[in-house]
Amino acid sequence: MKTSISYYQNKNEFRLFVTKSFSSLVKLKEEDNQVSFNELVLEILPEIRKYVNQRFISAIKKGHFSKMKYKSDDIIDQLFITIYDNIEEVKSENDFYLWLFKKTNELLEDVIVEEEFNELFFKNIDDYSKPEWNEMQEKFSTDGGGDLLMIEELDDLSYNHNDYSLDHVFVEDNEKVLADKLDKKIGEDKINEHIDLVLHKMPSGMRIAFYLFTNQKLRVDEIAEIQKKTIPEIEKLLSDAKKVIQRSLFNRYSVDK
Repeated sequence: MKTSISYYQNKNEFRLFVTKSFSSLVKLKEEDNQVSFNELVLEILPEIRKYVNQRFISAIKKGHFSKMKYKSDDIIDQLFITIYDNIEEVKSENDFYLWLFKKTNELLEDVIVEEEFNELFFKNIDDYSKPEWNEMQEKFSTDGGGDLLMIEELDDLSYNHNDYSLDHVFVEDNEKVLADKLDKKIGEDKINEHIDLVLHKMPSGMRIAFYLFTNQKLRVDEIAEIQKKTIPEIEKLLSDAKKVIQRSLFNRYSVDK
């Protein structure tokens, strides 16, 4: 049976596959069969790899370290060892998927020093002109040296296929009309590019929370556990992220509020 993420209809279905793999992994470790253990782990990591790539891309664009210093495979290789050595920590199969993200986050925090957010951007978000927005978008598409950032160097072209949409930003019924206007005016690709740009300017905690909520479909309480914050703190981060993205879309594309 094909078990890659492309086989599954949605991330919930993929998460179920990962959950059901837990008992097999435990059994393989008990049998000291690390080869088969690693083969199964390889099948359950595509979404984890996307998360690693997203964090690395952001760090590289912020100039935290060279493209050559780390690769996503470095984290994935460490994660194989971490899973094998520590899988007994997982209390039940229902805890396994979240545990994987927590362990990945810990590994990432060892190599990524998160940036201070661009406060000036947020103060001026209502005042940027369309040419200024376009200039920011163009700059965002390149790395610090001006060369195109080669996503394939981070192993997974699927990084570019984020699931951002207006449905994540305009969640209230009275906002749907505005969302429809934006959708008709600028289209799906530009919406995704713009949201990605604004996320890049956000505080790291806000950006990570939004990514995990929208792309990985994790619940607020799960994100709070991964980021070691309270549920109200995560709810505020998500609310603030949506408001900032809304304002930026309105101002860049001149849609009547």
